Amino acid sequence: MAVHEQPQRSPGFHLPSLRRNRTAATSESAVSARTDTHTARAYALVSLRLLTGFVFLWAFLDKTFGFGYATPSGKGWIDGGSPTMGFLSGVAAGPMESTFHSWAGATWANWLFMAGLLGIGLALVGGFALRLAAVAGTAMMALMWVAEWPPAKLLSDGSPSMSSNPFVDYHLIYAVVLIALALASAGDTWGIGKLWARLPFVRANRWLR
Repeated sequence: MAVHEQPQRSPGFHLPSLRRNRTAATSESAVSARTDTHTARAYALVSLRLLTGFVFLWAFLDKTFGFGYATPSGKGWIDGGSPTMGFLSGVAAGPMESTFHSWAGATWANWLFMAGLLGIGLALVGGFALRLAAVAGTAMMALMWVAEWPPAKLLSDGSPSMSSNPFVDYHLIYAVVLIALALASAGDTWGIGKLWARLPFVRANRWLR
């Protein structure tokens, strides 16, 4: 009678399992890192959106009620003051100097300017219609850049313009920020961007997104 010995299995380590475990751990770490990066980016954009929105909203409120900062008390829009008179009448350089002077204090200019400040501010704070806000805000910042006219070394009266940069100023920075926020859909986090995008008239007109 033959006796067949059963092969003994070694209780040693199984390296393939370790490799699989290491691969899984590495994959999980990579996913976690990407998630953390995405979250940090979203919160950074939210902060930028809210702060920029407050800049526009504050400008609207100060010019409306005259809080005593840029607009003196008692000279707000509700007190009969003009939101555009001081800035546009003070334009002293650039190809549109006379045009801006003719616009200064005009009723249509006051309403258009204030509606722009309020609309852009609310859109940024609420996180909706960021594309529309970017278009309107960029147009507004472009006009204000022309009014400031940074390329000028001298004003129309011959005095130094004191321009710190012949091209880039804060108006251009704001315009780029508005465009970046719209492209990044920054209203989807801590905003109503996703809800806004689901509205029928927005889905039918993607440019309102």
